[in-house]
Amino acid sequence: MNTAMIKELRERTGVGFGDCKKALVEADWDMDRAVDVVRRQSGAKAAKKADRAASEGLLGLALDDAGGAVVEVNVETDFAARSAQFGVFVERAVEQALASGADGLAEALEDERQSLVQEIGENVNVRRAVALSVPDGVVAGYLHQDRKKAALVAVSGGENHDHSALARDIAMHITAMRPLVVSPADMPEDLIAKERAILMEQAADSGKPPQIVERMVEGRLRKFLAESSLTEQPFVKDTSTTVGKLLKAANATCEGFERFEVGEGIDGSA
Repeated sequence: MNTAMIKELRERTGVGFGDCKKALVEADWDMDRAVDVVRRQSGAKAAKKADRAASEGLLGLALDDAGGAVVEVNVETDFAARSAQFGVFVERAVEQALASGADGLAEALEDERQSLVQEIGENVNVRRAVALSVPDGVVAGYLHQDRKKAALVAVSGGENHDHSALARDIAMHITAMRPLVVSPADMPEDLIAKERAILMEQAADSGKPPQIVERMVEGRLRKFLAESSLTEQPFVKDTSTTVGKLLKAANATCEGFERFEVGEGIDGSA
């Protein structure tokens, strides 16, 4: 047994000692052939792990002068999510999204993903990614220290105004306060209808006359829209004002935002 060759193959492929030994034996101790064997086996093992749930993971966030990107990469356990190899892959994914956009990201990283699956022994899923840019404005982002929550926001404003600090504060606010839309006017009609139906059902049990019930529902619906809209929310760093007032005072406009939280929507989670 040539332990030096096994060590070299481990360094080149990242797979375990036993798998390296088997690959070298199969390749008659030819290093290049052994690398090919590992790659074939890695793909097969990655496929076997693909049906295992991956709801842990990390977010990656990257910014440059043209815009920003955020990605979510999932893995089966928090232990694997904290590994150096997984962290490197997440950073690779977000840099790719920043450079080339979010479309086709998973396909572009498939070979690297399969290698990582072989290395850490868990299913890995490049779940989602988004890139934001804004003409004549700034994109800022905030990534929470646990790398489980993040936001990107695009802010535009008057000429010669630098809104970078404001945009970053708003990104932090979005991460913490979870708005659904920029302003009440942006709320999808189907969500409004769903919320109204829920409120009507709740208010109907009050025993009050229909006209009173209708006013109750409309008041609660306005509250829902205010609580769910970025511009109407009290600013997280100064609750005496709202995000909308901050933007107006800076002659700035929020053009859009994205908020990610690891695992949201998986298995019905919020």
